[in-house]
Amino acid sequence: MTLPKSKQIYALHASICQVLANPKRLEIIDQLQEGELSVTQLTETMKISQANLSQHLSVMRHRGIVTVRRDGANSYYRLASPKIVRACALMREVLLENLESGAEILRNQTKQ
Repeated sequence: MTLPKSKQIYALHASICQVLANPKRLEIIDQLQEGELSVTQLTETMKISQANLSQHLSVMRHRGIVTVRRDGANSYYRLASPKIVRACALMREVLLENLESGAEILRNQTKQ
């Protein structure tokens, strides 16, 4: 069954959100925001196994979030678009605003 085009964008959007719903993948995006890094560099800075990192990168690559460049035995990853960083930063701002708002409500409740 093929979704109508208007529904396909929602399915694609949900698929990307599922990929970004993992803290390690968000950390990978954060690491790559300054530019391309090798798998070895990512493994060292993130303190995770190469196997675990490779699984995350594979999911991200299949969803078009990162691209890979191979140079001999080394693989180098970069973000497919700088807009990914902006989208994550915007979401983080919303979350921080929500946290601040919740903290303000708690402060007001404890004063009563």
